[in-house]
Parts: sequence; structure tokens; C-alpha cells
Amino acid sequence: MSIMIAEDKILEIKNSSDILEIISEFVILKQAGKNHIGLCPFHTEKTPSFTVNPEKQIYKCFGCGEGGNVFTFLMKKNGVTFPEVLRSLGKRYGIDLPSPEMTPGQKRKYQEKEHYLNINQLALAFFRQQLFDKTHGPRGMGYLEKRGFTRATIDHFEIGYVPDGWDNLVNFFFKKKVPHIHAGKAGLIISKENNRFYDRFRDRIIFPIHNMNRQVIAFGGRLISDSKSQPKYLNSPETPLYHKKTSLYGIDKARAKCRETQTVFIVEGYFDLLALYQHGIENTVATLGTSLTEQHVKILKGIATTIYLVYDSDQAGIKAAERGLSIFHNEGIDAKVIVLPSGQDPDSFIFAQGPEKFRLFAKNALSAILFLIDTSVKRHGLSIEGKLRIVQDVAPLLAEIKDIVARSLYIRELSERIGIDESAINEKIVGIQRNSRPVSPGFGSDREPIAKPYETEFKDIKSEQWRMERQMISMVLQFPEIINEFRENDLIDYFENKTLRHIGQLILENDNKNAQTASDLISIIESDPLKKIIADLAMGEEGSWVKEGCLQLINQFLTIKKRAKASLSQRIKMAEALNDDSLLESLLKEKNLHLASMKKKQYIAGQR
Repeated sequence: MSIMIAEDKILEIKNSSDILEIISEFVILKQAGKNHIGLCPFHTEKTPSFTVNPEKQIYKCFGCGEGGNVFTFLMKKNGVTFPEVLRSLGKRYGIDLPSPEMTPGQKRKYQEKEHYLNINQLALAFFRQQLFDKTHGPRGMGYLEKRGFTRATIDHFEIGYVPDGWDNLVNFFFKKKVPHIHAGKAGLIISKENNRFYDRFRDRIIFPIHNMNRQVIAFGGRLISDSKSQPKYLNSPETPLYHKKTSLYGIDKARAKCRETQTVFIVEGYFDLLALYQHGIENTVATLGTSLTEQHVKILKGIATTIYLVYDSDQAGIKAAERGLSIFHNEGIDAKVIVLPSGQDPDSFIFAQGPEKFRLFAKNALSAILFLIDTSVKRHGLSIEGKLRIVQDVAPLLAEIKDIVARSLYIRELSERIGIDESAINEKIVGIQRNSRPVSPGFGSDREPIAKPYETEFKDIKSEQWRMERQMISMVLQFPEIINEFRENDLIDYFENKTLRHIGQLILENDNKNAQTASDLISIIESDPLKKIIADLAMGEEGSWVKEGCLQLINQFLTIKKRAKASLSQRIKMAEALNDDSLLESLLKEKNLHLASMKKKQYIAGQR
């Protein structure tokens, strides 16, 4: 998406944006001095290394090396372009921007997305109207009231209804001049072989599914009749807007409460969620016809630290815990399992027992792995054969836990519980790991690789050899008031590390282009690796800079470099005296590089 935006507009947006406020919508942050720290959203970690500095308006992960300003964060996190980020932030802070210029492909994709959102919004209005229609509505409203749901809950979640019949929505779209082929791609109607269409949802309570931005991306429907020819629950198919592996019902309503409580309850049904929400358990989401995925956990990880899996029977709880165990542990999430009494689901339980009883179950919930150990012991008993089966149940799951300490603690717990030596259990686990046989299809096998630490790409910058040059760049980034002294002393000419020298030149070149802070500089340059290094240097550990300390460092730097230069001349003379042609050639090459740099500097100065 091509768009020309004036630098002053970009600066206005950047200055209006609060990086702490924006990143806090994706990452749980805790204050640590001047910084705020949390778990990195770009790689899996259990110890927080993701750091946000509100004063400098930059972020840095000291685990994977990602770093930058508010623009780079949103581009990376949401997978969008710089112009798209500008427009989003501009809209958020009330800053008008010129309309974007798009390529035909970009324009088509953008219009398609907007078109489907509009179609869904029209469908929502139709479903809502039908629920309150005097002819058809009583059937749908009566069903909801019979289930115990209040008008406030129905309105808050925008619940709707569609009467029985093959073409209620088809006819509605015809009147609204929405092409049936488009409504079909939105997943709302289905085409027949003879190019005729019929409604996907018929005689169903309709649940609109929203994304984080509260846009309707899909629908779910619960059949009212006892028909055996249709599934009880039916969701929209995958569309350009809707992907069930990354979507959670109720996430738009639950996000604020999840952040407040640092917890989230996950249920399997629409009515389960509505019932909990109506009884004050507002930090609840529901999966949409799929098991909990790694993408789901990554989303929830940004708004809560503890996940409760809520299920209505032992068997369902066991399967869910098994499927999600490796995800939870490897994402650093504390997962617990709530299993309600047999025959009760969250919906029926909370209406019958109330929210306090539900919270008591939550308080006594076991961690996922302890729950699995407990249920396996109950299932097999502690006979010799039973113990062997328990190990067969639990060992493969323990093998998926990457954290060695956590795995060791669980091995000890299992050992003490069933009376088998820890070493025997550990040997079983090692054998499983050696054979690399995945035990949870769909989990772990497609795990995203941890981001490669940028230090491996730029390890030369981290070496002790370049410590002082690194300090000099860090000084200018953290205390830009010293830039005149940096320039007047031609300090950049003494830099030997190419990357640090390049960053120094960028600082000097952009000094008069509103790039007065590290965040400004990151906005101007295009190289992602350089953005990461600049963020790292701008958040270095040298501490607070004052002018006196900066001048002392400059003098020290100049003294050392000038001595090195004098030493170079002496070494050249010595090489000549010794007739060491190889050494002389190397030293002269080093001298020529320095002279060439000086001439370039003088030429640039003469052009000003």
C-alpha cells in the first residue's frame, strides 16, 4: 500500500502514541524501575526478557533480540505495513491522513475484506430483527428465556435468531442487492449445483463471532428443533475473515476482565460462556468447534497468566489436558483443569449452584499435569500393572515439557505418588525423547522456531574489542544533547567497527530531520537488524548520561584512538626497518583506509 505521508504527520502520530499503552494490549507488563517487563510476544519464554521503556518510547527483548518503537512493534505483531500502522494509529488518536494509494491487488484485497464485514453486519441486523419479530421471534426468544438468559445478556452478545426455511437470508440479501456469490463466500448461504442458493443457518439461535476489534467475522448457530438430520451446533466455514484456529468466541468481551484478574476460563460452548458471563464470570472465552490451539494460547498469553480449562466430565478434561499440555508449559502458561460433577456442564452447573460454588471449584483446580497424574491413578489403580499403565499415560506427556526443572519436579511428584524410582521414570522419558515420537498430533509439530538471537548475527558488536565504540553510540542515542561535540570532534572517523560506524553516520545524517531520539531514528531507517541494534544500544546498561560524563568519555575515546594512530605510524617505520613486506602491506592498508575516510569527510563538509 503506497502512501505519501508528510514527516510532520508521522512525528505527530509517534508523539501522540503511548508505546506502553499500546503494547499493554498485547503483553502483560510489570514495572521494574523506569522500564516495564513481560513475556516476549515474539518468541516462547518463561522468564520475562521483553522490556518497554516509556521514556524513550522503545521496546527491546533481550531474549530474541527484537526491538524498535511503536511502529515496528505493531508491524511485527499484526503483520501489517508501515502505512497501515500509521492509518490505524492516526484513527486512534484522531489524526487525519491522506487516503492511501494502493496497487490493484492491495485494493482488491482491502475491498474484499470490507465487503465481507459489511455483509456480516447486514446478516447480524437480520438475525437480530428476526429474534424480535412478532411472528418468528417468540420461538427464538422463548428458547433463550427457557434457558435462563436475560435480555441484558442477549443484547450484550447481540444474540439473534433465524426461523426455519430454506431462503430467509437468501431473500434478505436479494432485497439488499448483495450478490449471492458474495454471501456464499462469506459463509452465510450455500450454492446448489443448479446455481441456486439456500440458507446455511435454519431454525437456529445465532451467535455473532467477533474479532479483537469487535468486528463480526463469523456466526455460530444452535438448532432449536430436535431434528436428527442437522448438527446441533453449526459454525461458519473458514472465510477470508474467519479462521477457527485463531478465533475465540467472546474474546472481545472478556479481554478487559482477563487483564484485570490475570485469569481466563475456557469453555467449549456458546451457552456455557453466556451462563458464566451472566453470573459474573466475565473473563471467559470459548473455542469454536476445535481443540485449543497454539495460536489460541499465544493470544490468551497476552491478556492472562493463568488459564482454566472448564469441562463437564473426566474424559473430556483428560483429553483436553493431554492435547494442550505441551503448549501450556512451553508457552510459560499456568494451566489448570476444572472438572465439574458428572452430567453437568458449565451452563447447567452455574445456574444450579451459583458463581461462588464455581469459584470454589476453580480454587481447588489442579494444574494440568497433576490432574493427569491424579486421573490416571484413579483409572488404573496402584497395582503393578496399574503403575505401568500410569507411567505409559504420563511419561509421553512429560517428555514434551522442555523446561528441565519443571519436568524434574513432575517426575518427582509422579515417583512419590506411585512409588516408582525417579531414575526409572526419567529413563522411560529419555527413551521417548530419543525416538522423537510426537504424542499430541496437532501440537508441537508445527511450533514456530524461537527467533534467532540477533547477537549471533552481530556478535562482533558485542565483543570487548568494540566496547568503547559501542558506548559512544549508546551515549549519543541516550543523550542526544551531546551530538554537537560528537560531530565537532569527528569521532565517527575513528570508528573501526563497520556496523557501529554506519549507525553513527545515520545519527549524524538525520540529526536535522526530526530524528532526535532512538525512537525517531528507528522510524527513519528501513533495516530491521539495525532497528534491533539501535534499540539495544538505546536501552544499554551504562545508566543515565550527563554532559560531564559524556565529555569525559569523548576525551578518553579520542586519547585512546590518537595513541593507536601514533602507534600505527611507529609500527610502519619498524616494519620498514625490518624489511617485513607482509606486515608493512597490512599496516599501509590500514592507514589508507583511515585516510580515505578522512578525505570523504572533508569532501562532504565542503559540499555543505
